[in-house]
Parts: sequence; C-alpha cells; structure tokens
Amino acid sequence: MSSPTPALQSVPERLRDPRPLVAVELRPPRAGLSGREGMDTWIDMYHSLRRLTRADTLVFLTDNAVGEAEEENLQHLTTNLAGEVQPTKLVPFLTSKHSLDYSLMYATRAASHGFQALTVLGGDRTVGPPRCVEYAYMLRQMIHARVPGLVLGGWANPHRAPAAQVDFLLRPEFTAEFYLTQVVSHHSIRAVEAFVMEARRRGVTQPGVFGVFVYRSANPATLDKLRQFFPVPAAEVAREFAAGASAEEICARSIRALRDVGVDKVYVSNLGFKKPEERYRRLLEVLEGG
Repeated sequence: MSSPTPALQSVPERLRDPRPLVAVELRPPRAGLSGREGMDTWIDMYHSLRRLTRADTLVFLTDNAVGEAEEENLQHLTTNLAGEVQPTKLVPFLTSKHSLDYSLMYATRAASHGFQALTVLGGDRTVGPPRCVEYAYMLRQMIHARVPGLVLGGWANPHRAPAAQVDFLLRPEFTAEFYLTQVVSHHSIRAVEAFVMEARRRGVTQPGVFGVFVYRSANPATLDKLRQFFPVPAAEVAREFAAGASAEEICARSIRALRDVGVDKVYVSNLGFKKPEERYRRLLEVLEGG
C-alpha cells in the first residue's frame, strides 16, 4: 500500500492491460446519518480512498447498494477529494433507480469533473424506487448520446445461462466498453468457466471485472440475508471458517480460482467501512504469499 503511484492509465487502458487487477468496491455512507456521524464516516472514506488509489487499482463506488439509500457518491467525491485523488482511479456506479433527468445530469456532472467512466446498472427491482427505464442499456444509450466521451460499463451474471449472457454483451445496443459481474466464488467456478469460454468462443471484446466477496464471518443470519442479492455458498463458507481459514484466505481462493480459468480482473466487495485499505492490504499479502 505504500509503493509509489504507478504510471497513470485511463480506465479502459487499465482494464485492457494484461497485468492482473484487484479492484475495490466501496459503499458510501448510508443517507440520513447525523451530521457528526456522517462527517466522521466520510473522513474515514476520504483517507481510505487516498490510500487505496496510491496502489495499482481502481475503486468502484456503489449507488444505493442492496436497496439502501446512500449518500450521493459523486457529490462527496467532487467536494471532498478534489485535487486529492485522480478521477481516473474512481468509477462511480449509477443505477437507473433515479429520475431520468437526474441520471443524465449526473453523467454530465461526472464528465465535467474529470471522471472517465461510469458503471450504469439497472438496480434491484425488488427494493427501493422503480427504475426510470426498463433496462440499463437504455439509460447507457441516452448517456452516450449526451456525453459521448464518457466510458460506460455494464453488467453480466455468470450464474445464469452463459449463451444468453453473452448474447447481451454482443448486442450493439448494449452500449458498454466494459462490464462487471455478479459476485462469484471458487465454489461457483464451473459456472464462471462456462461463461468465460462462451465469451471467448464468440469473440466478446469488452474486458470484464468479476466480483468476489469478502465473507467476514459465517454468521447464518448474515449469509441468509446476502442470499437476497446473489448466490451464497453458505455451507461451504461455514466449513472454511470452521477449518481455520481467515476471511482474506477464503477470498484469495476465489481470486486464484478465477485466474486459473482465465479471469485476471476482479473487484473485491465487502471490505467494510472502517479502514478497508487494511483488509485490502492483507488480502494482497495472502495472494502474493500463494
């Protein structure tokens, strides 16, 4: 984490660089915190972002993750980190669970502040406000027309039928230069492998960044709640903890398994709010230690 800042690359350049990437997904503080609590949380995130972006990584910032209202990521990034963190290292999420006017203005603001890329997603239909468009690609098309220089990311889900997912990626209207995936793990690696092989066979050109999750405990209630949002190998994770594995070791197993099937770009989710850079550093140490 203390190594010199690498040569600056654009988001597309880093995603197409053959070097492996372990990116980070962070959540802004939830909306409605008291003034003091909200300020303290943002100060913590400010320091974390500065430390994380000194490393060779990208940081994705969520937008109302798992249906919980979060503070607007862009507002705080531009207000509190202007001049401190290069926008080329930060990729905000934008879900379509806002008004269309807000979403288009958000993209315009992001570009005006020097952000190169947005990940534009539909957002969970089962929680929170309704989408402003039926499918995320429709919003990406409108953003592309308004802000053509902005690099846009989409979404794929390796847990679903690979042929159908690759169909989505190959459609001209997909309007994305990269994609993120649903959280996967070494316990679902055969599904990931099938998706990767299908994408390679059919000539998908967009780089993909595959999600991995840091299970910080085997708490049954927590794992059960997470099942609302992505497939959770609860029994397998519980066995790994019981056998003495740390959260970082379990996550590293997923990253290694992904690399074994040809995935060299991942983003790590659930590093926590307090000093996520320290857990990230420990994860890298486990990965480097083999």
